[in-house]
Formats: sequence, structure tokens, C-alpha cells
Amino acid sequence: MKLICAGITDVGCSREHNEDDFYLSDGEEALCIVADGMGGHRSGEVASAMAIKAIVEYYRETMPQVVNGYQGESVGEGDEERDLDELRIHEALQMANRAVFQAAESDEAYEGMGTTIVSAYFTEGGVYLAHIGDSRGYLYREGSLEQVTHDHSLANEYVRMGILAKEDVEFFPYKNVITRACGLTDEVEIDVNFHTMQPGDMFVFCSDGLSDMVPDRELVQLLDDTEDLEVLCQRLVDRANENGGSDNITIILARVVEDEN
Repeated sequence: MKLICAGITDVGCSREHNEDDFYLSDGEEALCIVADGMGGHRSGEVASAMAIKAIVEYYRETMPQVVNGYQGESVGEGDEERDLDELRIHEALQMANRAVFQAAESDEAYEGMGTTIVSAYFTEGGVYLAHIGDSRGYLYREGSLEQVTHDHSLANEYVRMGILAKEDVEFFPYKNVITRACGLTDEVEIDVNFHTMQPGDMFVFCSDGLSDMVPDRELVQLLDDTEDLEVLCQRLVDRANENGGSDNITIILARVVEDEN
């Protein structure tokens, strides 16, 4: 199997500048990252760019076979056992968290800055997803769309606790309040999960500028619309802006196809 990817970022209709950022690997590492910065003019865009830079540098400076002195297929024992690729993506996001936090601590101009992150590392066996905040990952398979990340948001916590109905989230006045972000503390809890993949699968990674503006039913219709990923990225941005464009919009599409070689 091989991967075909495209990405785009757009300021939206309401913001004066873009605090989002994204990364698509142009090397051997099949790495996709979306970051949605926060903290106001300059500091939000600094946080998202800095976090991505830290993740990419970590991947470039480490080898898949050797991480933190461990070699082999897994490390740890029992419930603590971790696949090396899982350990690697987890440590990459911790490095990003520390980089943003230390920059905010050392420069008053960046005080309080942070970013959400959703990062994907593709291997032969599947994809490892790691995220902090409410930037999302979706899996689109055979006409069905599934969110494969869990929003770290107040609204999602209220839904989990039964305080808020899922269908009422879009009307919840604090739906954009997040409960975790990269760079706000010296350590952060990171969710990591693994998904197998098959030819025809498409993964969607996005900031909330897309997910807040384009409901899942519209997203499915658009994902069925064309095979050209760059065209599809632009259509998704256009739809988000048509629906209000209240935030910056960033999208990565990654399609799994048969390797003909």
C-alpha cells in the first residue's frame, strides 16, 4: 500500500491572520500534522509552527528501530508495554509541548500561547494517531465517516458525563473551550491510538475551523465528490467559508491506495 496526501490552510472569513499550520512529509517518514495555535496575534501562529517543527525534528533525529535506548518491537511490560512507533509519536508530541511551554515561559510576548495538535504516522501495518485538544482525525471508509480522535473539550466532557446531549453541542456557548493544549504546562496528557488501514481508506485531519463549519453529513457528500485530493481540499475550505468561516481552516487528506510496484 502507498499513501497519497494533500493539505491546505486558509484564514477563513472572520480572522485577520492564520494561527493554523500543517505539515506533510516530503521524505521517508509518512507523517501528517495539523496544529491550531492560540494566544492571539503572532503567539498563536508561533506556537503551531514551533510545535510542528519540534515533532518533525524529533522524527528526523531518531531512528524507528531505536528510541530512548530501546530496541525491538515493544518496550515495557504488561499494561505498560508500548510499540516503538507508539512510543515515538508520543515522545514527539511531548517534545513539542516542552518546546512551546519553554518559549512561553522565557518570553513575555508569548505568555499563555499554546496549540492543539493532531499527528499521524503511517506504517506498513497501519497508522498511529496522537492528539492534544480538539483538532480532529477522521477515517472515511466505504462511504462511512468515523471520528477516530476524541475531542479534549468542555463540550465533549459534558456529553461524556451526560450533562449535554450530543445533538446540542453545536448550540453550546462554550463548545470551543478545550481542556488540553500543547504548551500550556510542562507536561501534558497525550492520546495515542492505532488503526489498521486498507486500500480505499481516506484519513481526514483538520482544525475545528472545518469540523465546526461542515457537519459530518456534508463532509461525507464532499468526500465522495472527486478523486483529486487537492481539488477536494479546496472544496472543503470553500464549504467551510460558505457556512460562515468563523475560524482558520486547515485540512490534510491522506488516501491509502494499492502499491502497483
